[in-house]
Amino acid sequence: MPQNIYDDPGFFDGYSRLPRSLHGLHGAPEWEAVRAMLPELRGAHILDLGCGFGAFDRWAAEQGAQQVIGIDLSERMLRRARELAQHPAVEFRIGDMARLDIAERDFDLVYSALAFHYVEDFPGLCRTIRSKLRDAGRLVATVEHPIFSAPRHDEWLERDGRPVWPLDSYLEEGLRTRNWFADGVIKYHRTIGTYVNALVDNGFRLTRLIEWGPDARQIDEHPEWARERDRPPFLLFAAEAIS
Repeated sequence: MPQNIYDDPGFFDGYSRLPRSLHGLHGAPEWEAVRAMLPELRGAHILDLGCGFGAFDRWAAEQGAQQVIGIDLSERMLRRARELAQHPAVEFRIGDMARLDIAERDFDLVYSALAFHYVEDFPGLCRTIRSKLRDAGRLVATVEHPIFSAPRHDEWLERDGRPVWPLDSYLEEGLRTRNWFADGVIKYHRTIGTYVNALVDNGFRLTRLIEWGPDARQIDEHPEWARERDRPPFLLFAAEAIS
């Protein structure tokens, strides 16, 4: 069974205080870059994997999506999502994206934000996603950047008066256990090459790959983000389903 850390009360409480939890998409610094990768949503059928509080789902419905199904493993996350969602096009369901069991197919878009790194079998997930997309349908997703996920001990070090990210074990893919709002959070590290090749090998054409870090304007507004230029936190990608 997959770990369901988001239903842990301590973890959920900490996660709920993050800017992206409090302010939705506008609290996610990478959102503008993600938004630029999205296809036209008017009339679209969308599947959101790891939907969390449903911020994207509500926004997609406001853009004119015809159907938005959000899937999440956490009852607590979905309870909050349902409280916030007030649109008839949006539906939330409990489910495990790694063992996706929904009847619907031919989605125009599968979307996922910072969830795929909780899945052990990424190639298998890619095959499942492809089976749910129509030909030329799109996948747009974000994950923790592999430079962020690789180290065995993920804490900044101090060298010559400046912070240094301790990159190691980059090519040693697999399980990483983190202490983040709760002890023993399980995630999976994989390289950029593994992400790309899993997509290519399972029916996708990569159309965009972004190693996201804050730009000068964002650093002016949030000086504490400057060190993210040394260690990009997120990897963003868009892919098209091919026949």
